[in-house]
Amino acid sequence: MEVDAALSSAMEQGLDLVEVAATARPPVVRIMDYGKFKFETAKQARLAKKKQHVIHLKEVKYRPGIDEHDFATKTRNAKRFIEEGNKVKVTLMFRGRQITHPELGRAVVDRVASELAEIAKVESMPLMEGRSLTMILAPK
Repeated sequence: MEVDAALSSAMEQGLDLVEVAATARPPVVRIMDYGKFKFETAKQARLAKKKQHVIHLKEVKYRPGIDEHDFATKTRNAKRFIEEGNKVKVTLMFRGRQITHPELGRAVVDRVASELAEIAKVESMPLMEGRSLTMILAPK
């Protein structure tokens, strides 16, 4: 159909002539109510956004010489984050000469992983990054 004929047909119906595929030969157009089309697509995008769950990366920081009560508190927070559906980054920070004994830090990180083993899996193994040891836990 010629462009002029399609445009006059769209005006008679009180609708818009919308180009669907500009690169096709000949170009493909559709007669529709463009305002209603935009509203419907925005409405569907809002509904899709409402239903999706965004996974955040939460961080819990430990030290090599952490006391029992502090360890329990931080691990409880990590457990809560995982139960909410978020990933948890376990960071163990070394200060001063503590860096000379990385096995103490690795023991703390392994203890965290074992305490949360029933609800979380280790996504990335403990890795030294400068003066910190990091591990990422994801919900099962």
